[in-house]
Amino acid sequence: MNKYKELSDLVASLAGDFDKFYDKGNKAAGTRVRAGMAQLAAWAKATRAEVQSIKNGQ
Repeated sequence: MNKYKELSDLVASLAGDFDKFYDKGNKAAGTRVRAGMAQLAAWAKATRAEVQSIKNGQ
């Protein structure tokens, strides 16, 4: 479950910036949200490739 913990931690790390951007209108937090979402996308892509590799037995 280490991968799930990584995902959970990554999403949790963005919570404060989501709140600051959407609820308080802090534009700098919006930049951090976008950067965090890019990091999440990269993590998802790498994890997807890893799962596919394990599934195919390579």
